[in-house]
Amino acid sequence: MKNLDVKILDKIVKGTVAAVEKSKSQIFDIYEAARTEMENVRRDVVRIKQETAEIIFKVDELEKKERRSRLRLMEVSRNFRNYTEFDIKAAYEDTSNVQLELAMSRLQEQNLRRQRDDLEIRLKALKNTVEKAEELVSQVGAVLGYLGNQMGTVVTQIESLQASQVFGAKIIRAQEEERRRVAREIHDGPAQAMANIVFRAEVCERLIDTDIVRAKHELKDLREQVRVALRETRKIIFDLRPMTLDDLGLVPTIRRVLDTMKERSGIFPEVKIIGEEKRLDSHIESGLFRIIQEALNNVEKHARASAVWVRIDFRPGAVSTVIEDDGRGFAAAENVGSESFGLMGIRERVNLLGGELSIKAEVGKGTRIFATVPLKS
Repeated sequence: MKNLDVKILDKIVKGTVAAVEKSKSQIFDIYEAARTEMENVRRDVVRIKQETAEIIFKVDELEKKERRSRLRLMEVSRNFRNYTEFDIKAAYEDTSNVQLELAMSRLQEQNLRRQRDDLEIRLKALKNTVEKAEELVSQVGAVLGYLGNQMGTVVTQIESLQASQVFGAKIIRAQEEERRRVAREIHDGPAQAMANIVFRAEVCERLIDTDIVRAKHELKDLREQVRVALRETRKIIFDLRPMTLDDLGLVPTIRRVLDTMKERSGIFPEVKIIGEEKRLDSHIESGLFRIIQEALNNVEKHARASAVWVRIDFRPGAVSTVIEDDGRGFAAAENVGSESFGLMGIRERVNLLGGELSIKAEVGKGTRIFATVPLKS
């Protein structure tokens, strides 16, 4: 019955993840694209209004200048005997030039007024679109919340097949925090990138028939943005459930976690494997990975360490791991499990695997976590 339940739950999880992966870009791109376009149009409206005001002032000045030049021309024409041929020619040319400049400025004013009116109409339409998009985002948020709850239920059911105890209120708070973290990472990372990709793709569509060189440049940038979005998405997936754990096993996955930790925090990691490295039962590899991962999270978040050492010892009938750092440590190590949720989680996982756990720490001298898990013969 348990095997049947696991298969059903695994199918639910995979189906839900696939649905979220398929629709997440559609969840956010409408609002982001509309808001970006609205801000662009708003800036254009401000610019056009400024240019319109400037050309109106210029037209007014030119009209005054044109009236003066016509009066001058009338004066010269009526009293042509009092003026030289050069004066008469200069009056005609001055009037002609001013009238030409005035006509061009009036045409420019008409064009700017038309652009301003068109942009203001477009801005109003975009504001309506943004308001509708915000409402859509709110509705989508409710859907994501529902999915998050469903995913939480699924995870709880899966863990209930492996666990003999429930963490209580602390595990519930941790699950909710994890959901918020994943939602933030998706929104701030892949979702934002996808929205920008959609916008850049639209730019490419408009440029492809008018400016092929610029279109190629935009496509090159677009390709890089897709790579960044893919890299961020893979990171989120890895944090949720490293695929290398199923494909390659415990040791390669831990090496990757340590490499990522070094890049992110600057903490120098070292891993040592004792005995013959081998694949273990799935639940043991998963449990050991979570134990090591939680210990490394504690080092990164709280220890203020410059280095961390991970040792995995494969022995006949058992596998053990040591996670040690040179950080600030803490007092009352044996009692910290009742106070620290991270160490409490480590202790609980070791118990579920039927193993033994030892935590040694001293203020200013780092922390050492030693866990041993038995293997079935």
